[in-house]
Amino acid sequence: MLKNTKIKPMRLPSLVLLISFFYCAALFADDDFILLQSTTSTKNSGLYDYLIPLFKTDTGIDVRVVAVGTGQALRNAENGDADVLVVHAKAREEKFVAQGFGLQRHQFMYNDFVIVGPASDPADVAKSETVKESLQRIVKVGSSFVSRGDDSGTHTKELELWRSAGISVSGASGGWYKEVGAGMGATLNASVALQAYTLSDRATWLNFGNKQDYRLLFEGDPPLHNQYSVIVVNPARHTHVKLALAQRFADWLLTDRGQQAIADYHIDGDQLFFPNAQ
Repeated sequence: MLKNTKIKPMRLPSLVLLISFFYCAALFADDDFILLQSTTSTKNSGLYDYLIPLFKTDTGIDVRVVAVGTGQALRNAENGDADVLVVHAKAREEKFVAQGFGLQRHQFMYNDFVIVGPASDPADVAKSETVKESLQRIVKVGSSFVSRGDDSGTHTKELELWRSAGISVSGASGGWYKEVGAGMGATLNASVALQAYTLSDRATWLNFGNKQDYRLLFEGDPPLHNQYSVIVVNPARHTHVKLALAQRFADWLLTDRGQQAIADYHIDGDQLFFPNAQ
């Protein structure tokens, strides 16, 4: 027969101290990161894998990235699902700030867009003098063009370029103009599979691993400039925004340290982004 054994209960003060310790630790951990809503190009290029560890070493702050198209990133931030944004659609960013969802917009780096396509280049895009001529050549010969179709910054720029070229794509969907509703990597994969042309940011193109016979065919025209900005979400709209931590991240990108880190990021000797903090 087992003897009754008495288990000595934990004294209340000790239990309270233990619970308090874990509660405070959880709060500290929760306060030690920020949520960044970002365009996919900066994520797909590998830039954050390089930058964020440097920022964390300098500040102790972790950055958790949600990579979506610029339009979705802005909507997520409007809903309070962000502390800070990195996006690339100037007019939409300015509207976001003007409506009180974001604090000041800071330009901090740029690269450019390029037109890529099959090495056979059936539309002779490589012979173009301007991006306008490139798009007109694609339409003239009826070559396929794959659009992100996802309301991203790249998609916004692409539609702007079609309008500038005097071409309406609204009635061409499903024909020569194919919308995939996906990020840049998936769009490039679809373009390679279909032997179609597409518009890509240079950084994602350089980091893209499934090029096969695909080539960069047109670059360098001023309308292809691609400016990135950082915006801290306005805590007056969403009180849970970690203003101090988010501002440190934005400020770090604008410092000499952050700007040099951006300039130092290369793939196979190619610089992907160019700092231009204001």
